[in-house]
Amino acid sequence: MAQTILITGASSGLGAEMARQFADRGYDLALAARRTERLEQLAAEIRTAHPECRVALRALDVTDHAAVFRVFGELRDELGRLDRVVVNAGLGKGAKLGTGRFEANLETAMTNFVGALAQTEAAMEIFRAQEAGHLVMVSSMSAMRGMPSAMTTYAATKAGVAHLAEGLRTELHGTRLQKKIKVSVLYPGYIRSEMNDKVAQSTPLMATTEKGVAAMVAAIEKEVADACVPPLPWAALAPVMRHAPLGVLKKLI
Repeated sequence: MAQTILITGASSGLGAEMARQFADRGYDLALAARRTERLEQLAAEIRTAHPECRVALRALDVTDHAAVFRVFGELRDELGRLDRVVVNAGLGKGAKLGTGRFEANLETAMTNFVGALAQTEAAMEIFRAQEAGHLVMVSSMSAMRGMPSAMTTYAATKAGVAHLAEGLRTELHGTRLQKKIKVSVLYPGYIRSEMNDKVAQSTPLMATTEKGVAAMVAAIEKEVADACVPPLPWAALAPVMRHAPLGVLKKLI
């Protein structure tokens, strides 16, 4: 029986490309997102390429916390089990703190952190019942350090979700569930997607969606604890971002 993977935020960008690449690897898919028409288009594309692939779809706004638990349960029931859950849904909105744009920052915080908390809770309820599963948290290279201006709240949420996942891994360490439930945190750098379409697409650090997601999928398949993706240049830049003086950091970003 094929392994199953649930991906949130699957209607576009990294989530949609992950769905394609996991279908290529023989997975059955549980896909959730707000934009159902895009989900239907993606499912049709995948079913044409892989007629044997089971694709279960649900509309989901991750800020509707009751819906997160309901949808995760429905997708588990439809596919029989959930082997992996990728907490991917997120927003890239934000504004400088104290400039009258609190609502934009609040929306990002509620989606990226509180929404991720709801997804993690729902996934872990399923994994604890199964006594098996793999939670994958999509963080960001911006989580390595506090970011300025419009990135401040976004980066803080991505640091928060990384700590959420790492805390869970610490809890499981040394218990009977350590080898049964795995937890991975991915730190993507610049990967072309709708979320970062305002970033200069000509930057040499910008990976194509296909290449960037291939690195993410490879890390997920290895069940690594954490990974900067793509590894080059981001694994090398991570310690620089963490420890560089603020003046140097500002020039880098």
